[in-house]
Amino acid sequence: MARKKIIEIVLDTETTGLDYTKEKMVEFAAVRLENGKIKDEFQTLINPHQHIRKSSIAIHGITPEMVEDAPSEEEAMPKIMEFIGDYPIVAHNAIFDYAFLNEASLRVFGKELTNPRVDTQQMFREIYPDLESHGLEALTKRFHVELTNHHRAMADTMGLALAYPALKKLYLQKYDWEVKQLDNVEYLFERYLRIQQAITTMQSELQDLKSVFKLYFEQGGTPITSQTGETLVYNSKQSFGYDLNQIKDVLEEVGALEKAVKVNTGFIDRLVGGGRLDEEKRELIKDARHELTETRNVQIIKAGK
Repeated sequence: MARKKIIEIVLDTETTGLDYTKEKMVEFAAVRLENGKIKDEFQTLINPHQHIRKSSIAIHGITPEMVEDAPSEEEAMPKIMEFIGDYPIVAHNAIFDYAFLNEASLRVFGKELTNPRVDTQQMFREIYPDLESHGLEALTKRFHVELTNHHRAMADTMGLALAYPALKKLYLQKYDWEVKQLDNVEYLFERYLRIQQAITTMQSELQDLKSVFKLYFEQGGTPITSQTGETLVYNSKQSFGYDLNQIKDVLEEVGALEKAVKVNTGFIDRLVGGGRLDEEKRELIKDARHELTETRNVQIIKAGK
């Protein structure tokens, strides 16, 4: 019996900025995977006919001069959609690339994308929840794929395409194991609670020990080195408060504003959903939405609550 052909499109985009409702693509790259093997590739620069933000150029290095003679969005999109077809789209933080492609499709063709979306960043988090970073660079490093010219569309696409089959295999194995546990879910919940209580107790014990170590150093103690080489030290770190209005222009100029200022999105979501704002202010805040992410969590409600 012939093996079923599974076709997936791994892709990446580089853009003029982060807001998919206002910004546009300046580069698109994709590869066609057939049963995990690269069979074809496509890439193009795109002239957005609008300003490319300095903060974006600092990331991908694509300047207005580089796209001056590139095809426009109207010229590029038919070729892009021909390559993508109706196959699943695989991307790292897929909602970002999908949103830009969807907006371009609406502008050029007047219709939304219907392709299934596969987010390798979410898959990576599922497999390795303990890693500090789940970015593309961390993913390719974990699966021993060399990532060169990072933040250019084809380089990132190729790196992801080479790492994706191994990631997908582990993800499907994990999913298969999870499905097999469903008949045991009541027992597993009891087991989870026991582990949670043990962790809580151990965290309290660790905090008690840290309090002793802190007192030791505050009374003049010197660093201690264990038999296995770890060293216990005491550090004091100062931090400053800043008037954002005074430094905002400088941060914007060097492309560091978004990294320096993190919006409390949870607070803003609650503000928009509450009753404190009038409709005009609520709509102004909604208009500022530029990125969509989704988090799904299991919550445990304590007894008596």
